[in-house]
Amino acid sequence: MFYKNLFNLENKNIFITGGAGLIGSEITKAVAELGGTPIIVDINEKLSVELCKKLINDGFKCNYENIDLTKLENIESVIDELIKKYLIIDSWINNAYPRTSDWGNKVEDLTLESWRQNVDMHMNSYSWISRKVCMQMKEQGFGSLINFGSTYGLLGNDLSIYEGTSMTSPMGYSAIKGGIINLSRYLSAYFGPFGVRVNNLCPGGIFNNQPESFVKKYSEKTPLRRMGKPQEIAAACMFLASDASSYVNGHSFVVDGGWSII
Repeated sequence: MFYKNLFNLENKNIFITGGAGLIGSEITKAVAELGGTPIIVDINEKLSVELCKKLINDGFKCNYENIDLTKLENIESVIDELIKKYLIIDSWINNAYPRTSDWGNKVEDLTLESWRQNVDMHMNSYSWISRKVCMQMKEQGFGSLINFGSTYGLLGNDLSIYEGTSMTSPMGYSAIKGGIINLSRYLSAYFGPFGVRVNNLCPGGIFNNQPESFVKKYSEKTPLRRMGKPQEIAAACMFLASDASSYVNGHSFVVDGGWSII
């Protein structure tokens, strides 16, 4: 039964930032179905409460913490309170995707204020959360931290797939995700000797009712000829959160249907 138990998350506390969103909700469901206790850390109270209630009604565990982790000055004290409440952080998944209302602006229309806000809300919050969580995991002697990167944190952008749509790939996204990916490499080296694993999960394009022309172009460039599904990202996340990946550290796990190989 060795291999069957590798993905078992029974009695494990798995914290998911943005745990009520498109991908986060699937991660939350996956943790629950594998026997773990998903702890949604999200500012969307309505979606979070609804998801928790549904899982609990279906016989699973689920907790919710209404926390705004973009308030950098509060991160350490907030995580201290979570540790007092839950005692152990078995896995922490930085999945939240905070951004300003002008996030999709083109390069020519960017403002310095917006740039700084987005770097603070996204990359700096991931960084300060990761630091604090890793210090707790060091004290425990174990733990898995998963940071969401992206293929666009590893590769240059193919902007042609956005032509003819109102969509774009923001300049800040590549800078932020690239920073997060290398942050995770640093933390994996620094905290690895204490039994702490830090990895990146780098999704490719996930279908979310994008314009038909975009979906067509993206799919044509991808060897699997389609966009990804949120459930497929959640499944990869469970590998990194569980003992199945016990010797995986400092890795950027790319889940993109082959997009990044061509």
